[in-house]
Amino acid sequence: MNTLRKILYPFSFLYGKITTARNIFYDKGFLRSTSFKIPTIVVGNLSVGGTGKTPMVEYLVRLLQDKYKIAILSRGYKRSSKGFKIADLTSTPQDIGDEPMQYYTKFKEVIVAVDSDRINGIEQITNFFLKPDVILLDDAYQHRKVTAGLNILLTSYDNLYVDDTLLPSGYLRENKEGANRAQIIVVTKCPDVLDKNEQFEITKKLNAQVHQTVFFSKIKYHNYIVGNKGNLATSILSKYQLLLVTGIAVTTPLLEFLKVNNISFKHLQYADHYNFSDKEIEKIKSEYEKIEEDKKLILTTEKDYIRSFMGMDNVYYLPIENEFIDHQNDFNKLIKKYVEQSSGNR
Repeated sequence: MNTLRKILYPFSFLYGKITTARNIFYDKGFLRSTSFKIPTIVVGNLSVGGTGKTPMVEYLVRLLQDKYKIAILSRGYKRSSKGFKIADLTSTPQDIGDEPMQYYTKFKEVIVAVDSDRINGIEQITNFFLKPDVILLDDAYQHRKVTAGLNILLTSYDNLYVDDTLLPSGYLRENKEGANRAQIIVVTKCPDVLDKNEQFEITKKLNAQVHQTVFFSKIKYHNYIVGNKGNLATSILSKYQLLLVTGIAVTTPLLEFLKVNNISFKHLQYADHYNFSDKEIEKIKSEYEKIEEDKKLILTTEKDYIRSFMGMDNVYYLPIENEFIDHQNDFNKLIKKYVEQSSGNR
């Protein structure tokens, strides 16, 4: 433990006592938690950001959308609006948040809504004339006011929750025992090859309970990048000089992908969910103009593109998806079985 963590540890200890007491009050029924008849699936984590919630939510949409009407409910992190809001043609990332805007842009048949009060959000959504069949709750693992039908807990391969400590000395939002509420644990952002022995050791380290199933997934990068003038194959990016601009929590997998593919880049790194000002956009453009190579472009993430760079020339993003290393069919069956049994569509 470094010096700063030692200094912050007493605050983490106090924070842990508060969050543990809160969870006990919910577990014992002293604090009320509401359940709903409609199937509700939580995708969340114990830590602050960077575990791949957005790709997992999108995976669930692709898995279920052919058979079910889906709604995604998020709090809309860092949005400027308040209360319940449903995404429509007038919505902006500032109104509803960058992740909800990404969902809305990508999945036209999905209801996308935001509300920090998840109970109110679910009630509002289920009152629509086009009532959804299933609701995906994005980043709601600690929102104990709602009792979800299925909890999917994500933890990153290179920063397992069992190796972390509570805020502010670490990144955990609650004690590690909170993982016991999950029915499914997914270790995300794994290497492309992860043998059975290591999977077994990680599962043992996580101390998975009898009611829990552990899966392992990785980031799948598409073979093209997307911009307002069309797509470019990633296979030709080694001929370009890139200005990489990121405002996400964890950039390591993306940096490794670019290096493995011999893609030359200069990296401008900003904080997670960063709101780029006009002045900063101009600074980025200035850095781009300084690149002397004829073949050059700005590469960013999909979230950053949606939030700040959509429509700008020479700016592209690299799409990603969640991909299971193995047992993907088992994961799919668990999800479909829960939705079918909870909705009565056996």
